[in-house]
Amino acid sequence: MLHASVERILERLGPDDLVLDVGAWGRPFTRADWVLDLMPYATRGLYGRDGPETERFSADTWLQLDVCDREPWPFEDDQFDFAVCSQTLEDLRDPVWVCSELSRVARAGYIEVPSRLEEQSRGVSGPLPGWTHHRWLCDVVDGRLELVFKHAVLHTLEGATFSPDFYARLSPEQRVLALWWEGRVDAVERVFVSAEELDPYLREPVLRERGLFSRLRRRAGS
Repeated sequence: MLHASVERILERLGPDDLVLDVGAWGRPFTRADWVLDLMPYATRGLYGRDGPETERFSADTWLQLDVCDREPWPFEDDQFDFAVCSQTLEDLRDPVWVCSELSRVARAGYIEVPSRLEEQSRGVSGPLPGWTHHRWLCDVVDGRLELVFKHAVLHTLEGATFSPDFYARLSPEQRVLALWWEGRVDAVERVFVSAEELDPYLREPVLRERGLFSRLRRRAGS
């Protein structure tokens, strides 16, 4: 998670607030009381940890399960005061279902996903754009999370990707999208049925950034 987001979450939580972390395996949020993840507790923390030094969850409160299996999670409605789901939804086969369960079991929460700037950049994890294991492109539009299947056409479509040099210049904040929610997570899959719809969508962030750079160059020369 972004460091600023970790600090903001910790500031809002009281000592008795119950916290859930969904998809915590690679980098768990140590303030979480409960964790849901496909991977086992013993192998957690491959990429480090977020939050206080001491983990509040334990092996007993780390539940290893498939969060997308369409079975309600083993928690009561509104059981948690806060839920974290960071760098996870883009990996999953059914992120809309996961968001519905987040809405059911928690009163509020924080979602973090890769931005289109990162996911459409080459040089992130090799010559292909973005993280090659990710399934979704993500947008936050008016407080709603919109997910688009990451079509293979992105690999070859002219004008739809950023260069490795562009990616290297991105700040940590530009590489992610953050969604803070209360009450429920509004999440939908956005579906494109033709190239005439999909191609402009894929090119849009590149065109937007090129326009911004052009304006900045004009201002610098004026």
